[in-house]
Amino acid sequence: MAQFALPKNSKITEGKTWPRPTSAKAEREYRIYRWNPDDGRNPRIDTYTVDTGDCGPMVLDGLIWIKNNIDATLTFRRSCREGVCGSCSMNIDGVNTLACTKAMSDIKGPIRIYPLPHMPVVKDLVPDLTNFYAQHASVEPWLQTVSPTPRKEWKQSHEDRQRLDGLYECILCACCSTACPSYWWNSDRFLGPAALLQARRWIVDSRDEATGERLDNLEDPFRLYRCHTIMNCTKACPKHLNPAKAIAEIKRALVERQV
Repeated sequence: MAQFALPKNSKITEGKTWPRPTSAKAEREYRIYRWNPDDGRNPRIDTYTVDTGDCGPMVLDGLIWIKNNIDATLTFRRSCREGVCGSCSMNIDGVNTLACTKAMSDIKGPIRIYPLPHMPVVKDLVPDLTNFYAQHASVEPWLQTVSPTPRKEWKQSHEDRQRLDGLYECILCACCSTACPSYWWNSDRFLGPAALLQARRWIVDSRDEATGERLDNLEDPFRLYRCHTIMNCTKACPKHLNPAKAIAEIKRALVERQV
C-alpha cells in the first residue's frame, strides 16, 4: 500500500497558548494558524482567548482584538469590514468565508482559523493571490468594442442589464476557487470559478463586442473544462453567487455557436 507524508517542514505543530484576559466576563477561544517564513519553523496553531465583551460580534473583530491586545505579530488582511472588499477571506471552522461577516455566535466550540486552502502562504493567514489575480486578468474583464464610442454612454436595456445580476457582484475574495478540488490540482491551467464567473459577466454583456474572441480564449480542456460541477464554489461563495451555473452557461454557449 502506498503511503504519503507531508514534507517535514510543513507539518503543523502545537503552538503557544497565550494568557487569558484577567477581567473578561465573556470569552471565546481562537485557535489560529501561524507561520513565519523568516524563522525557519514549522507552521503551528496558537491558542488565544478573546474578551467578547470588549470587541464586536464578528470573527474579524476577535482577530483585531487579539492583534491589538495580545499579539501584534498576528498577520491577516482586512479592509472594509462590510463584506465588500473580500480582503479578509479565510478558512473559518472548516469553511472558506469572510471573517467580517462570520459571527462568532455561528460557531460552536473553539474558533479555528486557517488561511485559504491550497494556496501559497505569505505569512499566517495571508495567502499569495498572485496567480489568482493573473487568471482574472487573463479573461480581460473590461468592455471591448469596435464600434465608434458614443458621445455619452453605451446604452443598455433594463432586460440586458438584468442578465448581469448574479455575476457582477463578485468581490474576488477567492473563497470559491480555493474550495474547488479541480482548482487545487490544476490551478496552473484551470482558471477556477472566480475568473470564469467574471468571464461570463462580460460574455453576456450586451454592450461588449468581443464575445467570439472571449469564447475562443476559454475553449480549452483545462482553462474551462476542468470544471466537474462539484458545486463547492457555489456553496462557499459569501455573496451567494453561483459560479458553477456561470461555468455551465459558458460551456453551453460554446456548444450552441457550433450548431
